[in-house]
Amino acid sequence: MHGQITLDNARTVRFLNGGVRFFLAAALTAAQITGGSAPFALGFTAACGAGIDGMCALAGAAVGALVFLEFSAGLAHIAVAILVYTAAAAFRGMKLTDRPLFTPLVASGMTLAVEGIYVAQSLSPLARLTPCLLTTVLVGVSARCCAPLLRGGEEAKKPESLEFLAVTLLLAFSDVAPGGISLGRTVIACLVLFTAWQKGASAGAVTGVWAGLLADLCAGGNAPVFTAAYGFAGMAAGLRTGRSRISAGALWLLAALTALAPVTQAQGISAIGEAALAIPLFLLVPPKLLGGKRVKQAVHQEPGALPTLRERLERAASAFRDLYDSMGRGPVQSAEENPAIVFDRAAERVCRGCALCDLCWKKEYGATYNALNDATPYLLERGRTLAKDFPNHFSSRCIHLPEFLGAINVELSAYLLRKQYRRRMEETRQDAKGQYARLSDLLAATAANLEAVPTAVGVRCRYQLGAAIKPKQGEVSCGDTLASFETDDGLLCLLLSDGMGSGESARRESALTCRLLRQFLEAGVEAEAALNTMNAAMALRGQETGSFSTIDLLTLHLESGEAAIYKYGAAPTYIKRFGRVRRITGAALPAGLKLSPAGPDVTRLRLEPESFAVLISDGAADSNHDEWLQNLLAGWSGTDPQQLANLILREAEKQNGLADDCGVQVLYLPSEGLKEV
Repeated sequence: MHGQITLDNARTVRFLNGGVRFFLAAALTAAQITGGSAPFALGFTAACGAGIDGMCALAGAAVGALVFLEFSAGLAHIAVAILVYTAAAAFRGMKLTDRPLFTPLVASGMTLAVEGIYVAQSLSPLARLTPCLLTTVLVGVSARCCAPLLRGGEEAKKPESLEFLAVTLLLAFSDVAPGGISLGRTVIACLVLFTAWQKGASAGAVTGVWAGLLADLCAGGNAPVFTAAYGFAGMAAGLRTGRSRISAGALWLLAALTALAPVTQAQGISAIGEAALAIPLFLLVPPKLLGGKRVKQAVHQEPGALPTLRERLERAASAFRDLYDSMGRGPVQSAEENPAIVFDRAAERVCRGCALCDLCWKKEYGATYNALNDATPYLLERGRTLAKDFPNHFSSRCIHLPEFLGAINVELSAYLLRKQYRRRMEETRQDAKGQYARLSDLLAATAANLEAVPTAVGVRCRYQLGAAIKPKQGEVSCGDTLASFETDDGLLCLLLSDGMGSGESARRESALTCRLLRQFLEAGVEAEAALNTMNAAMALRGQETGSFSTIDLLTLHLESGEAAIYKYGAAPTYIKRFGRVRRITGAALPAGLKLSPAGPDVTRLRLEPESFAVLISDGAADSNHDEWLQNLLAGWSGTDPQQLANLILREAEKQNGLADDCGVQVLYLPSEGLKEV
C-alpha cells in the first residue's frame, strides 16, 4: 500500500512539474520584443533540458507560438525550440552539459542559425539584423538565468533567477493595460521597489536597470524610458533600506518623476502612473512573501555581554541532534550479500580447470543453477554443505565433488562471518545514533535548568582572511568546502574539508562535515573531542553511504596567539613568516575510514604577528609535489591574504591542470597589534 502511495505521489509531482513548464513556456511566448520574437520562452525551453520536462516546455513553446506569434515568427520560434531540445537530448548525460555556459551557448547558436536564414532571405537584411542579434543574446541570457531554477536543488534556486523569471513572465501581461496603465509593468515596478527597500541602493539600481531594459525592449519604444525610471527610482528607494516603507515609496515616486520629467511620449505618462500605482502594492505586500526565507535576526547584545553557559549547552545539544540526524541521510548501500557468491567463488577455485567445466556451466547451465539453488537453504541452515544437499544428477556427474564441497564450506564460512560483521556494525551504528540523541536530550535538559553565567572578555589579536576555490575540470560543483568563524570564547577556526571524489556528492559530504564540526566548536566543545566524535560518527555513517572526508582544522586563540592544527587525511599546512616557511603534515586517515580510537594528527604552535597560515586541499598541492608552493610562499612579500589565495590557486591550476578540486584558505596576522572586545 505504501509503495502504491509513493508511486502515485511521484506521478503527481511529475505531472505537475510538466504542467508548470508547459504553462510557463506558453505564457512567456507572449512576452515579445521588437521584431516579434519571444526569446524568453526559448531560453526557458533550453533551460528545461531534455526528458519529459523539456518535452513539456517544448510543447508549451509550440502552443504559445501558434497563439501569440505571427505565422512566420511562429515557425522560426518552433524550429529553434525543436533544435534546442534535440541538442539537449543528444548531449544528455555528458559532462559537457554540466558547464554553466553550455546550454546558453547552444540555445543562442540555434537561434542565430534559424533567425539568420530569415535575415538572409528578407528584402532588408540590415533592418532585421539588429533584432536577430538581440534575440540571440536574450535567448542565451534567459537560458542562463532560468537554469538554476529548473535543474538545481533547493540551494541552487537563487533569488536573482526567480526575479528574472517573474519579470519576464509579467512582461507577457504588459499589454493588459486598462486606462493605459500596464498591469504587468506595475507589478514589475513593485518588485523593483521591494528589492531596493530590502537589499539597498546598489541592488535596487541594478534590478531596476535590467528590469527596465527588458520592459523597454518589449514596449518597442525608441527611448529607454523604463530603464531610466526603474534604475534611478530603485537607487533612491534603496537609500531607505530596512526603514519606513512610506519614506521609501515617497523617494521612489520622486525619483521616478525626476527621471521621467524630460519624457514627452505616451510611455512616459504610463510609466509615471505605473510607478505611482506600485507604491500601494508595495505597502500591502508582506515582507516574507518576496523576501524568500526569513533570516534569523541577530540578538542585540551589550558590548560586555557574551553567551551564557546555558546557550553553549543548547548549541552542543543542537550539534549532537544534527549529528544524529545526519546518520540517517544519504543513499543507503545495500548491506545484504547474495549467497550465490559462495558458489561463484567455489566454482572459480575448483571448476575452472575441470574437464567438464563447459558441460556444467554452459551446456547444462540451467540444471547446474537449479541444483545449486536447491542446495542453498540446507547449507545456510546447517552452516556447511554435504553431498546429499545436491540432486543425484549433479553429484554423480561432478568428478571433483569433494574438492567442490570443501571450497563451498570455506567460502560459506567467510560469507557467514561477513554477514555477522555487518549485522554487528549495524547494531553499533544504531546504538551510537541512540546515544547521540540521548546526549542531545540530556544537554538540552541540563541547559534548561541553568542560570545565565556570562563569560569573561579580553583583548584579541587582529586577523585577515583570504579564500579561493575551484572545481575539478568538467565539474560544476567543487568537492572542497571552506569555512572560517570565530567562537564566543575568542577561538578563530579555519576549516577545509575535501569530500570523497568530486562533484555534487563530494560537495554535500564535505559541507555536512564542516557544518557539524562548526556546530560543535561554536558550542564550546574542545577541538580534539569534537574531531574524535565526528570521526566515530562518520565511520558509522560510512557503513550506509560508503563516503568519507578529509578534515583540516586550524584553531587560534585570539587572546594568546596559541594555535593548533588538526588533520584527518589532509594535505600539508604551511606557516610563513617573512622568508621562512614551515611545512606541517599528518599521517592520520581521512575521517570516517577508521573507528575510534583514531584521533587526528595535532600540531601546536604559536603564531606571531606578520605570520601567514595556508590551508590547501590535495588538488592544489600534496606532500609529494609542493616544492613550487614552498618557493612561492618564501618569495611572497605582500600582506593581502586574498591576493595570496588567488595566486596559489592560479599556480596550482598551472601545475596540476585542475585534475582535482582545489581549495585554498589563508590566515594573516597583521602587525597592528590587538583589539579590545
